[in-house]
Order: sequence, then structure tokens, then C-alpha cells
Amino acid sequence: MSSLRYYPMLAAGAAAALLGYVMLSRRSKKSPEEVEYERRTDLTLGGRIIDGNIIDVHELEDDKTGRQLILLIYSYDVAGVTYEASQDVTHLRQFIDLYSCRLGLPASVRYDPHNPGDSIVISETWSGLRKPAVRLKPPLEMRKSGTFV
Repeated sequence: MSSLRYYPMLAAGAAAALLGYVMLSRRSKKSPEEVEYERRTDLTLGGRIIDGNIIDVHELEDDKTGRQLILLIYSYDVAGVTYEASQDVTHLRQFIDLYSCRLGLPASVRYDPHNPGDSIVISETWSGLRKPAVRLKPPLEMRKSGTFV
């Protein structure tokens, strides 16, 4: 008879567990864009910076959605290991001059020290893209005299 008094507590515990499972499973999932935004933000705030090089910019069409993707392909070295990565910069187009991104352009790369393969070159608040050197024309009198290099 003493074991019968535990049945109401067992039923209440099972009901609470079922309610908790329903509440957690109905929680809205994050979209892939939100997950990528959080990854960029985490790397911007806590990633280490290292030198790298831009290899190429690819414009691809996604097979599933049909939208155009812009991938920035870059490489960098961490502890003697060369990493080659790409970043989808489709949503960051306003921060990038795609025509200045060319082979061998130096860039700063932010990477996760615990997972060096996780890296970015640009985010909403940080850019590792370096501007190409600006060549100024020499003054007119130097051009006429031929004394400029």
C-alpha cells in the first residue's frame, strides 16, 4: 500500500517532462542567415587576426534557390598549416569593391584560435580587406623635367 502514494508524484513528473519537451521542440529555429551572422559577430569580437591573401572572387548561382552567391576565396597560415577558405559575402556587398579583390591582394583574416579553420575576412563591423596602394601623379614640373621615377 505504501507504493501507491508515489503514483501521483510519478504522473506529475511525467507530465512536467512532457510539457518541457513540447515547449523546447516548438521553439523557433534560427535561419541559416542568423547562424552565419552570429558566427561573424563571434569571430569579430573574439577572433585572432593574421595576415592572409585574397585568391579570387567567384560569382555562382545557387542550384536550389536560383539566387546569385558571391564567394570571397582566401588563404592564410596558422602554426605552419595553410588554410584555404571561402566566405559568402552576398549580404556584405555594400562593404566590398569586388573589382579591387584580385589574386594576391593582402588581407587580414580573423580566425577562431580553438578552430583555425573557422575564419572570416569581412563582417558588418570589421573589414580585413586592404585598399590597394594609390599611385599619385608627380607634380607637373617634375614630369616635364623628367626627374621622377
